[in-house]
Amino acid sequence: MSTSKSKTPQTMKPATAAKKLGILLSAAPAEFQEGTVSRDELNALQADPPAWLADLRREGPHPKQVVAARLRVSVSGLARGGVTGPLTTAEIEALRAAKPEWLKREQATQAEVRDEAQRLKQQRAGS
Repeated sequence: MSTSKSKTPQTMKPATAAKKLGILLSAAPAEFQEGTVSRDELNALQADPPAWLADLRREGPHPKQVVAARLRVSVSGLARGGVTGPLTTAEIEALRAAKPEWLKREQATQAEVRDEAQRLKQQRAGS
C-alpha cells in the first residue's frame, strides 16, 4: 500500500472564476459556464487570455463591481443612481460623457471615502 497521495487539483465553480477574472458569467461561453475551473486553468486564463475573455474584458457586459470601478463610484452608489444591471464599455463611456448629477455626487462621495481612508492609514503609520 502506497502512503503517497496524488494531489487533486483545486477547482472552483464558474461563478467564482468569473468573479476573479472580472467578467460577467452569463456572458462567458457555455463551456466556461458549465464546467469547473482549476487553479492552473485560472492562472492560464489570466496570463494569456483567449479572444473571448479579452473581448469580454474590453467590451463587456461588465459586472457591477467593474462598472463601479470604471465610474469611480461604489456598488451602492450605482444602485442609488439606478444602475442595477451590467453595462457595456460603450454604456459606461456614455455615462462618463453625460455626467449625470447622481454620478457627480457619487464620485465626490467615493473620493471623500478614499481620502479619509488614506488619512487614517497615514495616521496609523505615524503613531
